[in-house]
Amino acid sequence: MSNQPGHTGSTAYPGVSRVELERLLALDSPDPHAILGAHPTPAGVAVRAYRPDAERVELMVEGEAPRELTRTHPAGFFEILLEGRAELFPYRLRSRYPGGAQFTHRDPYAFMPTLGSFDEHLFGEGRHWNLYEKLGAHPRDLGGVGGVSFAVWAPNADGVSVVGDFNSWDGRLHQMRRLGASGIWEIFIPDLGQGALYKYEMHRRGGLAFLKADPYALFAEVPPATSSIVFKPGYRFTDGEWMERRAKQDHLRRPLNIYEVHLGSWRRIPEEGDRALTYRETAPALADYCERLGFTHVEFMPLKGHPYGGSWGYQVASYYAPTARYGGPDDFRFLVDYLHNRNLGVIMDWVPAHFPKDVWALGRFDGTPLYEHADPRLGEHPEWGTFIFNYGRNEVRNFLIANALFWLKECHVDGLRVDAVASMLYLDYGREHGQAATNKDGGRENLEAVGFVRELNDVVHREQPGVMMIAEESTSWPLVTKGTDQGGLGFDLKWNMGWMHDTLKYFERDPLARRYFHNNLTFGLTYAWSENFVLPFSHDEVVHMKGSMLDKMHGGREQKFANLRALYAFMWAHPGKKLLFMGGEIGQWREWSEERSLDWHLLEDAHHRGLNTLVGDLNRLARDRAALHQLDVEPRGFSLRR
Repeated sequence: MSNQPGHTGSTAYPGVSRVELERLLALDSPDPHAILGAHPTPAGVAVRAYRPDAERVELMVEGEAPRELTRTHPAGFFEILLEGRAELFPYRLRSRYPGGAQFTHRDPYAFMPTLGSFDEHLFGEGRHWNLYEKLGAHPRDLGGVGGVSFAVWAPNADGVSVVGDFNSWDGRLHQMRRLGASGIWEIFIPDLGQGALYKYEMHRRGGLAFLKADPYALFAEVPPATSSIVFKPGYRFTDGEWMERRAKQDHLRRPLNIYEVHLGSWRRIPEEGDRALTYRETAPALADYCERLGFTHVEFMPLKGHPYGGSWGYQVASYYAPTARYGGPDDFRFLVDYLHNRNLGVIMDWVPAHFPKDVWALGRFDGTPLYEHADPRLGEHPEWGTFIFNYGRNEVRNFLIANALFWLKECHVDGLRVDAVASMLYLDYGREHGQAATNKDGGRENLEAVGFVRELNDVVHREQPGVMMIAEESTSWPLVTKGTDQGGLGFDLKWNMGWMHDTLKYFERDPLARRYFHNNLTFGLTYAWSENFVLPFSHDEVVHMKGSMLDKMHGGREQKFANLRALYAFMWAHPGKKLLFMGGEIGQWREWSEERSLDWHLLEDAHHRGLNTLVGDLNRLARDRAALHQLDVEPRGFSLRR
């Protein structure tokens, strides 16, 4: 061993201290690129490689004979000094392993970062609206070399590696560098392409390494598998005319008849193991059906990656990846594009309120509460057993707002129905008395969430004019659909949960008793224009022992059908946009289940077929008669006549 301070052995070249090398070998180096790769020195260019388990490593320079690197540490650290060289040069490394296997590859530590200081600055401020183009995994070309850039935010990790099927899930081989104070870790892996499976391996001193899926992954495996997948979108949209019209539309003045769909249970194929339709199979079948029934929009329950099918998509783990249960990301784009070309808008449920605690997903991402609050009174949802986003953190707000823009801009989705807004707005939502935190003024309002929602809606409407932001807000929070410049939350529309509950109560009663409860029908008109409302009979009303829409109705079979027809006629004549969950239009007897198809055979019966026809007639009436939609959000558009 050399007696020179900072050297690791007799052949170690200047620039690598013992401390730096030990951190590299322990997988907690903040800058492995400063050690590995090619580096100019006063004596020449030093090339260093960390290839654990390799017997030999050779330097391959085009036009020159291979040069063998010297093993200077038994863990697999190799070095060579090319004396007299002053300039860096392209090269490859050839590693030989016991048994004769050998691999030749470009060195990932020979490439500059793929993020710039401006990216880091915008992210730190929470204003990088195209962040999904920088973080995550992206096939790209650097200096004529193809490969994949990886970047992940993990500010409290001591080391981060990319592991995958391309490196035998070995965290020693592709250690990432930390970019300044941003907390972003980055590496470019040359000659890697689409389809590679990967995760991030997190290291914290004193603890065991753990794996995390990529929060910005554009594709992920079909559950229960949990790896992220390298993917580059290749689908070319053909809906240019639709998108041009969308940017100019005032949805409040147009008909809005929404068909809410859970894609996995809308229609299945019994002959093929009762499998769900794929995105591409769904497109023409759903378009034909909605066109026949006069719906203007389809609203999909969340189609982002979610591990637990029983959550119906509301416990999201992969915010940027369409669920792979029904196909790939380009297949999802095809579905949206096809519906647009059939003159059908696409709304998707979006969940910024909470996320699941799966150990491989967002929770405790770098070993600390990162996307969620550290305080369990703020960071955990007691009813749902999930984590709550930390809306006061710039990077978390940026993650969510960029995600909303991703679906609207990159996937051409026309609107987002924001789930569980009330749970975001109130600090005591779902909590027992005395178990909730208070805001700085001692109140129950979550001021950070309010600020996030307002910023979200402002940015979305500025960046993507013509899209719809719809709130599922179940309380009487004021000004939900008023502009943020008026003190509102900035949504375009709000689900009218009060109208829905009151109306269902009325129609569930014995007709002989209804005369005492007409206020259930009339009370809604006292506040019908306080917000821009959607009248929803959604999936929530036909699950958990609540009964199907048809079975809720009072009376025997004939009466139930008559009552449901009357209910729908009342709904379509009432001020407000319309939403009906799938199955309600055919008169399902059974409650909805995500595990089985709708009972399409019911349409062979005249009563069910007649109800289906009625829904189509009502949709076309509301769509074609301006009086039924044009002034929907203004009192002057409605009058009572005796």
